Amino acid sequence: MNTDGGKTAGDKRYKTAWQTTGLEYLSLIAVMAALVVVFGIIEPRFFSKATFLQVANDVPAVVIIAVGMTYVLIISGIDLSVGSVLGFSAALLGTILTRYHLPLLPAILCAILAGALCGLINGLVSVRWQLPSFIVTLGMLEIARGATHMVTQSRTVYIGGKIGAIASTHILGLSVPAILAILIVIIGQIVLSKTVFGRYMVAVGTNEEAVRLSGVDPRPVKIGVFTIIGLLSAVAAVIETSRLEASDPNAGNGLELQVIAAVVIGGTSLMGGKGSVVRSFFGVLIIAILGAGLIAIGVRDETKRLITGVVIVAAVILDYYRRRLGRKSAGFGKE
Repeated sequence: MNTDGGKTAGDKRYKTAWQTTGLEYLSLIAVMAALVVVFGIIEPRFFSKATFLQVANDVPAVVIIAVGMTYVLIISGIDLSVGSVLGFSAALLGTILTRYHLPLLPAILCAILAGALCGLINGLVSVRWQLPSFIVTLGMLEIARGATHMVTQSRTVYIGGKIGAIASTHILGLSVPAILAILIVIIGQIVLSKTVFGRYMVAVGTNEEAVRLSGVDPRPVKIGVFTIIGLLSAVAAVIETSRLEASDPNAGNGLELQVIAAVVIGGTSLMGGKGSVVRSFFGVLIIAILGAGLIAIGVRDETKRLITGVVIVAAVILDYYRRRLGRKSAGFGKE
């Protein structure tokens, strides 16, 4: 009798969780549609195939890093160094190609390894000395940016067409980086929802001590997550370098805030234990559509930054209410 009651309660919670997830997806799609309609009414030229393709081809770097940031937030961490790691990886790529004249593929591999190493250092330092990832990655932000300016001597490194072919190649209207970003989103979601590593990430973010007491060491999981986001930041650096055909020492400045905002808008909790790579992808699109729409209607840059800041704050407030709703749906009652 009690068993049947337990099953019934479990089924209800499972059904409620699915309904909540579906509602979150629908709300994100509704926000995107509303933005497109509003900007399309204000500026009819915004509502065009060219605009949508431009948005799709401008966001791959942010989308790719957002996959890693989703993982980091799920384990209840944060990474403020992604923009600087992107800049450092791009600087290394440009310098290797122009100064040492290595072939393209080895140069790209070196840049990606450098980004992964930065992420690995973040993870090792955070875990070894039990330091908040906020502080550790803030330090890496400065280290990587300083190294970027040292490598480039604070000058833009012009590479040329040898790397520009990556971004300029299109398939069915989408650039190769856009297609790559979509593939990484799909793989990232599969890893999160269908693998043991993904379940460990959620468990660590929900209750790390419980994971430890159950016999699972959370340290490799945390180190692995930070290594992944470092690697993905370097992949994004290759894409940005290809798009510009140059390595800009200021590349990625402020990118971490844009990525975190997009991931939180997508429903990943800042408190850890909850998130979705696909919803983070939608969050990136919302930020991109908002930015493109504000530019289309002639909003000045300072006003655009103000509005984007308001959206970030609103996303954090929304995350608070999402967590309350989640606790009630799980049967924990009022906070």
